[in-house]
Amino acid sequence: MSTHNSSYEWKAITLLTLAFGLVGLDRWIIAPMMPSIAMDLGLNYQQAGNIIGLLGISWGVFAVVAGGLSDKWGRKKVLIPSIIGFSLLSGVSGLASGFMSLLLVRCVMGVTEGSFCPTSFATTNDASKPSRRGFNLGLQQSTFPLFGLALGPILATQLLQVTSWRWIFVLVAVPGLILAVMLARTIKEPEELGLTRGVHQAESGGKLGTMLKVRNVPLSMVGLFCAMCGIFTLSALVPQYLTDYVKLPGTQMGFVTSAIGFGGFLGQVFLPGLSDIIGRKPVGILGFLGGAIFVWLFAGAGATAGTSPGVLFAYLFVACFCSFGMLGLITGPIASESAPAGLVSSTTGIIVGSGEVLGGGIAPMIAGWIAQHYGIQYVLMLALAGLALGVVVFLFLKETAPRKVGTPAAVTTAG
Repeated sequence: MSTHNSSYEWKAITLLTLAFGLVGLDRWIIAPMMPSIAMDLGLNYQQAGNIIGLLGISWGVFAVVAGGLSDKWGRKKVLIPSIIGFSLLSGVSGLASGFMSLLLVRCVMGVTEGSFCPTSFATTNDASKPSRRGFNLGLQQSTFPLFGLALGPILATQLLQVTSWRWIFVLVAVPGLILAVMLARTIKEPEELGLTRGVHQAESGGKLGTMLKVRNVPLSMVGLFCAMCGIFTLSALVPQYLTDYVKLPGTQMGFVTSAIGFGGFLGQVFLPGLSDIIGRKPVGILGFLGGAIFVWLFAGAGATAGTSPGVLFAYLFVACFCSFGMLGLITGPIASESAPAGLVSSTTGIIVGSGEVLGGGIAPMIAGWIAQHYGIQYVLMLALAGLALGVVVFLFLKETAPRKVGTPAAVTTAG
């Protein structure tokens, strides 16, 4: 039995945390710039929703594919090309001349980010001591909302005062290329850590059936759809909701929108970490319930004339604290602990993939359709419905937290 390497654990998780933050920044910097992009390229709400939604669909499809490839080929062979790819494609987004060119670039970008996602989670799982698994996976994912949805709107709205949205895409591409070099020098394969990568199971066929026999896997697929329905509906269209319906100026819109990221950052650190102590299931139920309640409060505040930006920020902050915390909980410790032995990346991939296609892809497209045909204020009801459904789903979840079930090993049995 190998001795846990704590030094490698913190080096790897630090780099993977920064890298996943760049995934969030490259993916979501587009949302606060969408009013400017829409004006320049002549986009409507439906087209804006489609650009964000199709990236989510391609992300989801390739999360499934790359999760299996990572178990079969190794972590670095997927991680390094994918981070280089999404960084370069972020820069290329600035060259778009119209709806179709921007749609195509962002769709291909989803391929690279979807490939990075489950592989990075599996790599964090490989590096983590079991008692810190929930915290580490939550920490890694926490920078996605922090960089992409907290700092991103502030950065974008300030830079738009001095430069074009095209150059902003180019600027945010550079850090990912630097991190790619650092990851290539640092990351170790599971075998180097004395772990099993699961090549034999990955090659043996029938692994999808094996994964789906574990009750938590299909429940997590549905649960992640619910969480992402809330998260990505809010992330995609709240900036335009605040400018077009609430009538906030651009700088105030950037401030309120940043609540998505700041709340999401703390939620992804706190809720998975709390679940290490009191269990995955109770934290999940409370997280979905809290998210639904505060989306409802945010919608009511937005519909009330004269509501201060501070109140809107507070309600949106708590809503996203809860919903992003659920994202970290499901794709992090629940996915890794529910995975059959040697199929952590594959299991994470199938969960992330299904959630992304439906919640991160189709939900924003539906939200765009609702906004275009009925009014942008009604998209908040879609987010509310998704989070409310998540409460029901988690009532059937099987507990997996090592402290609660009495073992540090992943849950591998059906039922």
